[in-house]
Amino acid sequence: MKNIEDLIQKALELQSNGLVTGQIADELNVSRETVTWLLTRSKKEATAPAPKDIFVTWNSIGKNAPRLHKVSLALCDMVLETLENTNTKVDVVVGVANSGIPLASLMAYELGSGLAIYNRKEHDIAHESHKGTLSGNFGSVTGKNCVIVDDVITVGSTIKDVIEHLRESGAKPRVVVVLVDKKGEDTISNVPIQSLVKIVRLD
Repeated sequence: MKNIEDLIQKALELQSNGLVTGQIADELNVSRETVTWLLTRSKKEATAPAPKDIFVTWNSIGKNAPRLHKVSLALCDMVLETLENTNTKVDVVVGVANSGIPLASLMAYELGSGLAIYNRKEHDIAHESHKGTLSGNFGSVTGKNCVIVDDVITVGSTIKDVIEHLRESGAKPRVVVVLVDKKGEDTISNVPIQSLVKIVRLD
């Protein structure tokens, strides 16, 4: 996407296809606040100031399996480096649906671990919830050391929910790895964050 108008059109297209705010935010890698602004900006009467957000796209990686594999190797390296200090092994890689799943699958293979999938639960815009579930079709996390994998951390609410859910399931979340961290913090809920790119606003 070349400019804000392209981003607005993409948000409107996703909305017309039935996606709700959280799903659009995940697809565009922006905050829910930004999606709301994009959708209302399309109306001529909208005058709200733009939220402080940064649009991130990684489709040049996602559409190319060899590139995706190479990126997953870099993420594995960061996981192993983080866990080396505590002499902890990886039991399960937890991919956050949808964008974290390809990376998590490749990482689980490389790390010789199990694979679990966390599905976000989305509702309509008025009653939206970030709470989700672990898929029963994949590995168990109970009593296991878990690595959480997603593509982008924007405000961190989804990752907080994953960590909370894992802890309630008796799992031990050890590290979060992402391609891009827009939140710019070292931890979420006392779990270290590792990213290929960290974006920090100076204003």
